[in-house]
Amino acid sequence: MKQDGRTAGRQDGKAETARSMSTGEVVVSGRAALSARATTEAIRSLLRGERRDGFISLHFVGRDRMRELHRRYLGVSRVTDVLAFALRGPDGAVVGDVYVCPWIAAREARRRRVPVREEVLRYVVHGVLHVLGYSHPEDGSRLRSPMWRRQERYVAALR
Repeated sequence: MKQDGRTAGRQDGKAETARSMSTGEVVVSGRAALSARATTEAIRSLLRGERRDGFISLHFVGRDRMRELHRRYLGVSRVTDVLAFALRGPDGAVVGDVYVCPWIAAREARRRRVPVREEVLRYVVHGVLHVLGYSHPEDGSRLRSPMWRRQERYVAALR
Protein backbone atom coordinates (compact mmCIF):
# COMPACT_ATOMS: atom_id res chain seq x y z
CA MET A 1 0.00 0.00 0.00
CA LYS A 2 1.50 3.37 -1.00
CA GLN A 3 1.13 6.58 0.96
CA ASP A 4 2.83 9.86 0.06
CA GLY A 5 5.18 8.13 -2.40
CA ARG A 6 6.57 5.72 0.17
CA THR A 7 5.72 2.12 0.95
CA ALA A 8 3.59 1.94 4.07
CA GLY A 9 4.33 -0.38 6.99
CA ARG A 10 3.22 -4.00 6.60
CA GLN A 11 1.90 -6.21 9.33
CA ASP A 12 2.70 -9.51 7.56
CA GLY A 13 6.47 -9.34 8.17
CA LYS A 14 7.32 -9.04 4.46
CA ALA A 15 10.10 -6.72 3.35
CA GLU A 16 9.17 -3.18 2.44
CA THR A 17 11.03 -0.28 0.88
CA ALA A 18 10.96 3.45 1.53
CA ARG A 19 12.81 5.89 -0.75
CA SER A 20 13.97 9.37 -0.03
CA MET A 21 16.16 11.60 -2.17
CA SER A 22 18.24 12.57 0.87
CA THR A 23 18.69 9.23 2.59
CA GLY A 24 18.66 6.56 -0.09
CA GLU A 25 16.75 3.38 0.55
CA VAL A 26 15.71 1.44 3.64
CA VAL A 27 14.37 -2.12 3.65
CA VAL A 28 12.92 -3.70 6.81
CA SER A 29 11.95 -7.35 7.27
CA GLY A 30 10.67 -9.36 10.21
CA ARG A 31 8.65 -8.39 13.26
CA ALA A 32 9.42 -6.57 16.48
CA ALA A 33 7.85 -4.21 19.01
CA LEU A 34 8.88 -1.42 16.62
CA SER A 35 6.82 -1.45 13.41
CA ALA A 36 8.47 -1.60 10.01
CA ARG A 37 7.26 1.93 9.32
CA ALA A 38 8.65 3.28 12.61
CA THR A 39 11.91 1.43 11.99
CA THR A 40 12.19 2.91 8.49
CA GLU A 41 11.50 6.41 9.78
CA ALA A 42 14.06 6.01 12.59
CA ILE A 43 16.75 4.89 10.14
CA ARG A 44 15.94 7.70 7.71
CA SER A 45 16.07 10.23 10.55
CA LEU A 46 19.42 8.88 11.71
CA LEU A 47 20.84 9.02 8.16
CA ARG A 48 19.62 12.62 7.82
CA GLY A 49 21.13 13.48 11.20
CA GLU A 50 24.45 12.01 10.14
CA ARG A 51 24.19 13.67 6.70
CA ARG A 52 24.68 10.32 5.03
CA ASP A 53 23.07 8.58 2.08
CA GLY A 54 22.85 4.90 1.34
CA PHE A 55 21.01 1.62 1.42
CA ILE A 56 20.24 0.00 4.77
CA SER A 57 18.63 -3.42 5.00
CA LEU A 58 17.42 -4.20 8.53
CA HIS A 59 16.20 -7.65 9.55
CA PHE A 60 14.46 -8.60 12.78
CA VAL A 61 15.44 -12.22 13.43
CA GLY A 62 14.78 -14.85 16.09
CA ARG A 63 17.36 -16.01 18.57
CA ASP A 64 18.22 -19.23 16.69
CA ARG A 65 18.87 -17.32 13.46
CA MET A 66 20.89 -14.69 15.32
CA ARG A 67 22.97 -17.39 17.02
CA GLU A 68 23.68 -18.98 13.62
CA LEU A 69 24.66 -15.63 12.05
CA HIS A 70 26.91 -14.81 14.99
CA ARG A 71 28.60 -18.21 14.73
CA ARG A 72 28.96 -18.10 10.95
CA TYR A 73 30.35 -14.57 10.65
CA LEU A 74 32.11 -13.94 13.95
CA GLY A 75 32.84 -17.46 15.17
CA VAL A 76 30.87 -17.00 18.41
CA SER A 77 28.24 -19.65 19.13
CA ARG A 78 25.82 -17.63 21.23
CA VAL A 79 22.93 -15.31 20.54
CA THR A 80 23.67 -11.58 20.37
CA ASP A 81 21.59 -8.43 20.17
CA VAL A 82 22.80 -6.75 16.96
CA LEU A 83 25.01 -7.65 14.02
CA ALA A 84 25.95 -5.05 11.43
CA PHE A 85 27.77 -5.48 8.13
CA ALA A 86 28.91 -2.44 6.17
CA LEU A 87 30.01 -1.99 2.56
CA ARG A 88 30.68 1.04 0.41
CA GLY A 89 28.67 1.55 -2.74
CA PRO A 90 30.42 2.51 -5.98
CA ASP A 91 29.51 6.17 -5.46
CA GLY A 92 30.70 6.19 -1.85
CA ALA A 93 27.20 5.67 -0.47
CA VAL A 94 26.79 3.49 2.60
CA VAL A 95 25.43 -0.01 2.06
CA GLY A 96 24.69 -2.11 5.11
CA ASP A 97 22.87 -5.10 6.52
CA VAL A 98 21.75 -4.93 10.15
CA TYR A 99 20.30 -7.86 12.10
CA VAL A 100 18.42 -7.23 15.35
CA CYS A 101 17.17 -9.89 17.76
CA PRO A 102 13.88 -8.75 19.36
CA TRP A 103 14.07 -11.65 21.84
CA ILE A 104 17.28 -10.21 23.32
CA ALA A 105 15.73 -6.72 23.26
CA ALA A 106 12.73 -7.96 25.28
CA ARG A 107 14.97 -9.68 27.82
CA GLU A 108 17.22 -6.62 28.17
CA ALA A 109 14.24 -4.24 28.38
CA ARG A 110 12.88 -6.21 31.35
CA ARG A 111 16.29 -6.15 33.02
CA ARG A 112 16.73 -2.41 32.44
CA ARG A 113 13.05 -1.62 33.12
CA VAL A 114 12.51 0.22 29.85
CA PRO A 115 9.82 -0.34 27.20
CA VAL A 116 10.65 -3.12 24.72
CA ARG A 117 9.98 -0.68 21.85
CA GLU A 118 12.71 1.62 23.21
CA GLU A 119 15.22 -1.22 23.50
CA VAL A 120 14.48 -2.40 19.95
CA LEU A 121 14.95 1.19 18.76
CA ARG A 122 18.27 1.31 20.64
CA TYR A 123 19.45 -1.81 18.75
CA VAL A 124 18.33 -0.38 15.40
CA VAL A 125 20.26 2.84 16.05
CA HIS A 126 23.26 0.90 17.35
CA GLY A 127 23.44 -1.29 14.24
CA VAL A 128 23.07 1.60 11.81
CA LEU A 129 25.78 3.58 13.63
CA HIS A 130 28.10 0.58 13.19
CA VAL A 131 27.27 0.52 9.46
CA LEU A 132 28.16 4.23 9.34
CA GLY A 133 31.59 3.42 10.76
CA TYR A 134 31.18 4.11 14.47
CA SER A 135 32.65 1.68 16.98
CA HIS A 136 32.98 1.28 20.73
CA PRO A 137 35.20 -0.63 23.15
CA GLU A 138 34.02 -4.11 24.10
CA ASP A 139 34.65 -3.65 27.82
CA GLY A 140 32.66 -1.80 30.48
CA SER A 141 33.75 1.58 29.11
CA ARG A 142 31.49 1.11 26.07
CA LEU A 143 28.66 2.82 27.96
CA ARG A 144 30.80 5.97 28.18
CA SER A 145 32.09 5.85 24.60
CA PRO A 146 31.34 8.58 22.04
CA MET A 147 29.34 6.08 19.97
CA TRP A 148 27.17 5.13 22.95
CA ARG A 149 26.50 8.80 23.79
CA ARG A 150 25.57 9.47 20.15
CA GLN A 151 23.31 6.40 20.14
CA GLU A 152 21.50 7.50 23.29
CA ARG A 153 20.94 11.01 21.88
CA TYR A 154 19.25 9.46 18.83
CA VAL A 155 17.18 7.07 20.96
CA ALA A 156 15.97 9.97 23.14
CA ALA A 157 15.07 12.05 20.08
CA LEU A 158 13.28 9.16 18.33
CA ARG A 159 11.25 7.79 21.28
